[in-house]
Amino acid sequence: MQTRKLGHSGLEVSTIGLGCMGMSFAFGPPKDKAEMIVVIRKAVELGVTFFDTAEVYGPYINEELVGEALAPFRDRVVIATKFGFDLSEGRDPRQGPTALNSRPDNIRAVTEASLKRLRVETIDLLYQHRVDPEVPIEDVAGTVSELIAEGKVRHFGLSEAGAQSIRRAHAVQPVTALQSEYSLWWRELEPEVIPTLEELGIGLVAYSPVGRGFLTGAVDSTTQFDSSDFRSRLPRFAPDARDANLRIVDLLRRIAERKGATPAQIALAWILAQKPWIVPIPGTTKVERLKENIGAASIELTAEDLREIESAAADIEVIGGRYPVSMQTLTGR
Repeated sequence: MQTRKLGHSGLEVSTIGLGCMGMSFAFGPPKDKAEMIVVIRKAVELGVTFFDTAEVYGPYINEELVGEALAPFRDRVVIATKFGFDLSEGRDPRQGPTALNSRPDNIRAVTEASLKRLRVETIDLLYQHRVDPEVPIEDVAGTVSELIAEGKVRHFGLSEAGAQSIRRAHAVQPVTALQSEYSLWWRELEPEVIPTLEELGIGLVAYSPVGRGFLTGAVDSTTQFDSSDFRSRLPRFAPDARDANLRIVDLLRRIAERKGATPAQIALAWILAQKPWIVPIPGTTKVERLKENIGAASIELTAEDLREIESAAADIEVIGGRYPVSMQTLTGR
């Protein structure tokens, strides 16, 4: 597995990481822990060094899973986690809207708890999960800066932040990476955020790089989602929207057939071709899908391939919102 550096920070990770959220959260009931440990450790064996989790995934149980799975490989991996949701009083982040909490005291409390669940002495990359409008982002960055000075955190990140928030935070504590949704069917970062990251030397960690499974070609208008699968509530995954959005899957499939690849691999290869400091973190619960995703790192899209994808994608209107109004907290900027 090749590696990439996240911006100018010097943090080097595998070209493709592993998003662990779906093992415990959002896509139906939590998966069998022993089976997920096998998947995570297989990822290490295959060269993945970058693993993503968060306090809110579960909540808590995903960090525990990642901590246990990666404990034997601590010196070989980079673990990223996140703070920023209010999990007090039994709040369930799956039943939005969920309150945010990036107050300095909560950041510190979450960090201490995450260190224990992850079984580490230092968190490699700590993200603010969503911008909290009630807390100046300078205070957030300042608190993480203190945690870095104390040796509890190595790098500071933001998630789903807009350009101005990124600039304000970066002025207080250099931001190593922005984690945001980015794929062929969600490109709203391109006009303003990606140029800001490039200017400031900040890496981009792309979550949902295969569109929560849609861009793999495994989902169509007949797919049935369990009520505990949050895609059942996403406008973009309504049956009519799915049917219309298959045009983008057809595009990926056409390129994939020519390259001897799969639609998911082309979707990931397209992201990798955009900038050398972008790292996708596709999630999976299956070893065969893990291998498929990792295989995308060896696929080279030519300039002609990229022009063809760009031209065809420009004529495709993606139907349906990314999140429903009830989950607006998850879209914060």
